[in-house]
Amino acid sequence: MTVLRGRTVVPGVVEGEALVSHETISGWGGIDPATGTIIERRHELCGVCFTGKILVFPGAKGSSGWSGFFQTTRLLGTAPIGMIFTVMTTKAALGAVVTRVPALSDLDRDPTEAISTGDRLRLDATAGTVEILGPAVS
Repeated sequence: MTVLRGRTVVPGVVEGEALVSHETISGWGGIDPATGTIIERRHELCGVCFTGKILVFPGAKGSSGWSGFFQTTRLLGTAPIGMIFTVMTTKAALGAVVTRVPALSDLDRDPTEAISTGDRLRLDATAGTVEILGPAVS
């Protein structure tokens, strides 16, 4: 089992399937908060839903409206259950805080390289760890 260590953004513990993006995500017009789907046309995950998954990505791009869209996903029940950022930015931190899901940043290894979409993760943001438990169970 692989364990990555990072910096807590929002404490909490969650276990679930990873959804990995190697690209930043635009919250303002890049996601559909009603469905939890990435709709940014040129994004590698365009059309993919992050609802109920642990979102692993470099962070946010665009305006500070990013956090508002992620807050809406929380209110609508379409939010990811956890977030792991490669690099902490104010937009990413604010998005994680308003979404109120366990979140980590600044890990000891690049999580977009160590984690694959479909991997089963245990994100313990309180302790600052991510355990890669193995591939998702179908």
